[in-house]
Amino acid sequence: MSQSNFTTTTSNNNNNRNKRSSSSTTYTSPPPPTTTTTTGGGGGTAHFSGMKKAKSQAVSCSLDNNNNKNGFQHHQFDTNSDPSSMIEDPTENNDGGGRSSSGSGFTANLARKKATPPQPAKKLVIKLLKAKPTLPTNFEENTWAILKSAISAIFLKQPDPCDLEKLYQAVNDLCLHKMGGSLYQRIERECEAHISAALQSLVGQSEDLVVFLSLVQKTWQDFCDQMLMIRGIALYLDRTYVKQTPTVRSLWDMGLQLFRKHLSLASEVEHKTVFGLLKMIESERLGEAVDRTLLNHLLKMFTALGIYSESFEKPFLECTSEFYAAEGVRYMQYSDVPDFLKHVEGFMMLMDGNRTQDLRRMYVLFSRVNALESLRQALSAYIRKTGQGIVMDEEKDKDMVFSLLEFKVSLDKIWEDSFSKNDIFCNTIKEAFEHLINLRQNRPAELIAKFLDEKLRAGNKGKDVFEAFYKKDLAKRLLLGKSASIDAEKSMISKLKTECGSQFTNKLEGMFKDIELSKEINESFKQSSQARTKLPSGIELSVHVLTTGYWPTYPPMDVRLPHELNVYQDIFKEFYLSKYSGRRLMWQNSLGHCVLKAEFPKGKKELAVSLFQTVVLMLFNDAQKLSFQDIKDATSIEDKELRRTLQSLACGKIRVLQKIPKGREVDDNDSFMFNDAFTAPLYRIKVNAIQLKETVEENASTTERVFQDRQYQVDAAIVRIMKTRKVLSHTLLITELFQQLKFPIKPVDLKKRIESLIDREYLERDKSNPQIYNYLA
Repeated sequence: MSQSNFTTTTSNNNNNRNKRSSSSTTYTSPPPPTTTTTTGGGGGTAHFSGMKKAKSQAVSCSLDNNNNKNGFQHHQFDTNSDPSSMIEDPTENNDGGGRSSSGSGFTANLARKKATPPQPAKKLVIKLLKAKPTLPTNFEENTWAILKSAISAIFLKQPDPCDLEKLYQAVNDLCLHKMGGSLYQRIERECEAHISAALQSLVGQSEDLVVFLSLVQKTWQDFCDQMLMIRGIALYLDRTYVKQTPTVRSLWDMGLQLFRKHLSLASEVEHKTVFGLLKMIESERLGEAVDRTLLNHLLKMFTALGIYSESFEKPFLECTSEFYAAEGVRYMQYSDVPDFLKHVEGFMMLMDGNRTQDLRRMYVLFSRVNALESLRQALSAYIRKTGQGIVMDEEKDKDMVFSLLEFKVSLDKIWEDSFSKNDIFCNTIKEAFEHLINLRQNRPAELIAKFLDEKLRAGNKGKDVFEAFYKKDLAKRLLLGKSASIDAEKSMISKLKTECGSQFTNKLEGMFKDIELSKEINESFKQSSQARTKLPSGIELSVHVLTTGYWPTYPPMDVRLPHELNVYQDIFKEFYLSKYSGRRLMWQNSLGHCVLKAEFPKGKKELAVSLFQTVVLMLFNDAQKLSFQDIKDATSIEDKELRRTLQSLACGKIRVLQKIPKGREVDDNDSFMFNDAFTAPLYRIKVNAIQLKETVEENASTTERVFQDRQYQVDAAIVRIMKTRKVLSHTLLITELFQQLKFPIKPVDLKKRIESLIDREYLERDKSNPQIYNYLA
């Protein structure tokens, strides 16, 4: 994860870089060595090779004796010698006296040293020859032969001796040498020949329509697989030549165009396919079982080829109209009016039966023909008709609100599962319910108020259970930033305070105070000297400081944090304790969440993850593959939590890691790898769905905490009664407790609390009668 940046409630971040780079091999024909020979005074020859461009260069006479890394070979000359005698102007071929510049000439020049006045130093000018690289003979034809053989093998489903790396390299070579256009045309011609042959082979095939459709589907599936393989081999062609040439289709689109072209040329195949599909649909309408998977695949083929509307939709709608027109006539001829009306009221029947899949199918069909308004009106009419029966029945007023809530729940499920959460349909449901509530003046509103009063009023038997679960869910919303509106949250607290009293909402209000105070603490921390001088760079951290008594109890969960995160926590702790002496900070790792910047080969992403997910992912900055045990040892995360964390990273929709072997459950022998192929359309991705999902254990834990809180109330009630009565029999004490306690409790649990108070010497059994208790002052 390159330059990781986390924003977390209790945790931290990291700026390690994940050293991942993709490598590619580029082939170029080696250019012929370019050599310039310069004859100097000593007859030495300097060779200069490996130059990329021919460019004049000046070389001074003070040269190093060592060969440098660019391949230049230098000669060192005697510094007492005259520079003019050491380097000649390359335009002169001799010394002016008709003698060549040989070894003897070198000596003669030395002899004339004293007589010749010093001359200005001349420079050696090196001119390199320009030479274009040459390709091997028949390079293009030989390279194409390799690719053609591979493409033919793919279409014929035969093994090809050439490995994929060599095929990739062949495509790269042709593209790099400006042969991409020719390669594209060759691939197109080769694909067209095979696609044409495949579709022509379907002409005159089986008269059994289902068998024929299966052959068409197999041909289409083979084509898709084959084009994907060819596109994979020629991916470099798609990314260079095709991308740079606006008039050229991608290889995949080129394949679709060829399939569409030859399907239209094989008109018998196209018409027979359409006819077979219409027959399958008609058979299903008549109640026969058909292969829906085959039907679905072929319809997707028409859609992918872009001929659905033209080739299929028009005859489909015509056949549909004819079918239902004929069915209407038939029912009118052979059925009486009531039976006919029951038959045409299909929507009502589907809604009453909660048949979400069938309603989904109806929704998709209506949306294709722009007829959703008709479906929306039918939904509105259904809600009003059904709801009217609930609201207007005065004999069932007692159950009216409960029945309306059940009805609303079923409608919400249908809206989500069948109507694609369409906002228009959501508003329709809302408007229909507003109509229902106003059907009877005042009465529905009165019953709703009484219903809420029963649920929330002081002394209600489920009040403490409601408080515990509400507090748990509110804590998640506040700490994870999932609340839709803080104003709405505070409004709800205000209403609860009005209904249940300030004692009921004291802890809830304290939670909001902690959140607001934490914002001030974080701002103060950012301005502190500790933050300015000690914090590691590239990291941002936000901390919620929570008062233990206000919030739900969270079990401590250990985790071995990366060094940078530990440093950040220590600096914040130093700051906080210097400002608030006498307090103790305990980090709740299970509540931490981070925003992690990650670099994947296919692009940079921001991952919204939990602290545990962050710690696991950061291990892969330094390793490509880790076993489950390696991760467990490195992070020290509790076993069950670690398995859930790895599931969310490697087994969910967002698979940042790859699990080996594949599977939904995480086993001890599993290994995990960084997912180099990860890609997603969005830049910011949320990966912590499993981390936030409420579990059965969490519900049980909340219920257990409610029972623990009730124990104190039971104990207080027992002591209060016994303090007043001094002596009381077991039966009378239990009866008194049932009258005073505001929640249901089993007699066996009451007996346990009495025994507990006896053990703690608040009560004692009467020595003459064990069923009588005495209060110990």
